[in-house]
This record gives sequence, structure tokens and C-alpha cells, in this order.
Amino acid sequence: QLLLVESGGGLVEPGGSLRLSCAASGFTFNLYDIGWFRQAPGKEREGVARISMSGMTMNYDDSVEGRFTISRDNSKNTAYLQMNDLKPEDTALYYCAAAKGRADVYETSLESSDFDSWGQGTQVTVSS
Repeated sequence: QLLLVESGGGLVEPGGSLRLSCAASGFTFNLYDIGWFRQAPGKEREGVARISMSGMTMNYDDSVEGRFTISRDNSKNTAYLQMNDLKPEDTALYYCAAAKGRADVYETSLESSDFDSWGQGTQVTVSS
């Protein structure tokens, strides 16, 4: 059974940092791209970042480019989202998700429908 468990969320002041973790089990982690998504109250879920199976390629939504960094450690079956210079508009429930990777091309899609499996989420609140 494919399982993703997020952790690392919390309350942080504007300008602060958090690092989210996504621990995976039940599947061959290094055959899947990993994405981070978020959903704020009353808003649709949006893609934040994606990283390839190998960890060599990643892409970001414009709203977080330069502030967030996605990474992964395939030896630990874990992906990360380092979030710096956090803003109140970053407040949301953050999810990680897995999508079967492709050996011939790196998919950059941040559409929820392109991801097969999801964690339960971890809350990030940015407030003074």
C-alpha cells in the first residue's frame, strides 16, 4: 500500500522558514516524481513544486519561485520542501503527492489530476 506522510508544518511569523518532509512507504520511491501542493480555506488546491524521480530536475509555481526549494533523498524515501521568506498568503494545508515518473522525459505538470497518491497534509500558518 502506497503511503505518504507529511510533517513539519506549524505556525511561523512572516519572513520565517519551515521545512516540510514527506515520508514514503509501500512503493518504489525512486520510480515516482513527487509534488507538493497546498490548499487554503475557500480556495482550490494548487501545485507548488515538483521533483523528478532522480532528484535532478525540479520546477516551481511562480508564486514560490526563489523562496521554496524541493528536494529528495531516495536513500531515505523522503522528499522535502524548504520554505523561506514565508508570507501570510502561504498559509494553507500542504500535501505531498506521487506520480509515476517517466524515463524518457520529465513532466512539469503541477496539476492535481496528474498525481495518483496523496498524503493527509500538514498545516502551515504564517502570521504575526
